[in-house]
Amino acid sequence: MTVTPIGDYAVLGDGRTAALLSRTGSIDWWCPPRFDAAACFAALLGDQEHGRWLLTAPEATEITRAWRGDSFVLDTTVRTPTGTAVLTDALPTREHGAEIVRRVRVIDGTVRFRHEWVVRFGYGAVQPWVHRVPGAIQAVAGPDRLLLRGDRLPVADAERHVHQDEFTLGAGEQAQWSLLWTPSWEPAPRPTDEATVLDDAVDGWGRWARRSHYRGSYREEVVRSLLVLRLLTHRDTGGIVAAATTSLPEDPGGERNWDYRFCWLRDAAMTLQALLEHGYREEAQAWRQWLLRAVAGDPADLQIVYGIDGRRDLAEHELDHLPGYAGSRPVRVGNAAVGQVQNDVLGEVMCALDLARQCGIAESTDSWSLQSHLVEALIGTWREPDRGIWEVRGAPRRFTHSAVMAWAALDRAVHAVTEHGLPGPVERWARVRDEIRAEVLDWGWDEDLGSFVQSAGVRHTDAALLQLSQVGFLPADDPRMIGTVRAVRAELEIAPGLLLRYRTDRADDGLAGTEHPFLACSGWLADALARQGDVAGAEQVLRTLTGIATDLGLLAEEYDPEGGRMIGNLPQALSHLAFVRAVHQHDRAEARR
Repeated sequence: MTVTPIGDYAVLGDGRTAALLSRTGSIDWWCPPRFDAAACFAALLGDQEHGRWLLTAPEATEITRAWRGDSFVLDTTVRTPTGTAVLTDALPTREHGAEIVRRVRVIDGTVRFRHEWVVRFGYGAVQPWVHRVPGAIQAVAGPDRLLLRGDRLPVADAERHVHQDEFTLGAGEQAQWSLLWTPSWEPAPRPTDEATVLDDAVDGWGRWARRSHYRGSYREEVVRSLLVLRLLTHRDTGGIVAAATTSLPEDPGGERNWDYRFCWLRDAAMTLQALLEHGYREEAQAWRQWLLRAVAGDPADLQIVYGIDGRRDLAEHELDHLPGYAGSRPVRVGNAAVGQVQNDVLGEVMCALDLARQCGIAESTDSWSLQSHLVEALIGTWREPDRGIWEVRGAPRRFTHSAVMAWAALDRAVHAVTEHGLPGPVERWARVRDEIRAEVLDWGWDEDLGSFVQSAGVRHTDAALLQLSQVGFLPADDPRMIGTVRAVRAELEIAPGLLLRYRTDRADDGLAGTEHPFLACSGWLADALARQGDVAGAEQVLRTLTGIATDLGLLAEEYDPEGGRMIGNLPQALSHLAFVRAVHQHDRAEARR
C-alpha cells in the first residue's frame, strides 16, 4: 500500500474530535466522539483493513483543495479527462454525537466516483456488526455505533467486510452522505440537512476568526493557525490537546512515536498566550477553569499532562496489531510522560495567567490560591533534576531551560503581588527568584562557548534556550542572549530557518534513532531575532515556515528539509502557536523600527 505523505492530509474538526482526510479523498483517521477516543478509521497507522472512508474520483488528473473561507469546511476540486467535480467535507458541530458530512457535485462533463466504507472500531482491531436499517447502514460494536446515510449507500462485499460502490454523475448532479457516531444504546437521531449544517459550520468558524485583532501582512497564515488552535480546544471542557493524532513518527521507521491527543499544561499555556495576544479572552477564562479542575488537590501531585476532561490516568501502552505509519513501531496510546517531573511547566502556566491579568481578566480567589500553592511547592523542588521540556527518557538532568522557567514562575508570582495587589509572601518569592537567576548564570552559562548550555556540566546547546528572552530572564539584546542565539543556530540550524531541538548524538534522550527540525523552534528563533531588532532575520525565518506549510496552511511537529515533507503528529499546536507568537513579535519590532 502506498503511504500517504503526512503533509497531504487535511484536518476536519468540530471542537470535540478531528478527522484526517487525504488528498485523494480517504478519511484515514477519526476518533469519535472526542480526540483521545479509540479510532474507528485507523488506516493512517496501518492500511485500509484497519478502517477508512474513501470517496474519490479514481481518474482524477488534477486535484486542488481550499478551505471555504475561514473555516474547516474543505472543498476539493478534481479534474478528470471527462469532467470536473467538487467534493466537500466537514465535521459540523452537533449538540450530541459526532458527524462527518460529505458531498460530491459535478461542475461539467461526467465524473466517475469510487465509494468505499470500512469500519473497524478499537483502532482497527474490532470488526463491528454491520447491517441495513431503514435509510442507513449501521455499524455497532460495544458502546459505539455509526450510521451511514446518504443518496447512494455502498453495497456490502461480505468476503472483504467492505461496503463499496462505483457511480457516475453528470453536470449539475450531486450526491451527499452523513456519518453519525452515537452511543450504541441511544435511539438513532433524525437525519440532518447537510446543506444547512455546512453553511452553519462556515459561518461559525468565520465568526470566531473575525474576533481576531490581527491585521498584519500574515493575515491568512495567522488566522489559519489560530483556527487550528481553536479546533484543538475541546469546546465542552476547555482542554487544549497538543495534536489530533498519535504515533505519526518523528523518525519514520523508528520508535519516536507518541500520543499527543492530551492536554499538556505547557502547550496549553502557550496556546493561551497566543490567543490572548489576538483578543480571545473567553478561551482564556475557559482554560483557567479547566486548569482549576484538572490540578485540584495536593500541589505535590501536579502532572505535566492530563486528559481532555482533566483525568490523570494516561497510562501508555502499545497497539501491536497496527504496523504503524510507514512501518514506524510501536504505535502508542497514552503517554508515559504523565509520570515525569518537568520543572519548567509551572513557569509556562504562570506566564499565561500573568498575561491574562494584564489583559484585564480578573483573578479569582480560587485561581490565585491554586497558583500560590503551586509556587510554594516549586520552591522546594526546582533544583531537582528533571526530564525537561523535551520529555527525555534518559537520565534526569538539571536543564537550564527548566530552571529559567522556574525563575519565570516566581517572577510572575512577584508581579501578581506588586502589580495586581494579590496577597503573597512577596519578599521570600523575590529572594528565591533571585537565587534561581544567580545559579543559572553560574552553571547554565559557558563562558568559553559564549552561550547558555542545555544542562549543567555539558557544552552543547538546546533550541529551548531561545525562550530565555521571551520570558524576560535576560534582555534580548544582552550579549549573552546574542551569543546564545548565535551558538544555537551554529549547532542546530541544519537548513535556513529550520532547527533541531538538540543534537541526539550529543544529548542522550534515552531513545534510538534521530529526528528532524522541530517547527516550534523556528518560531522561537524568529521571536528571538525580532526581540533583538533583527526584523529582516525574523522575516526570513517566518517566510521559511509559511513556505513549508501545507497547501492548507497546516504545520506538523517536524519537517524533513531533504525529503521536503512534514514529519510527526499533525496538526501540532506547538508549531502553530510558536508561529503566531513570532509574527506578533515581528510586527511589534517592525512598528518600533
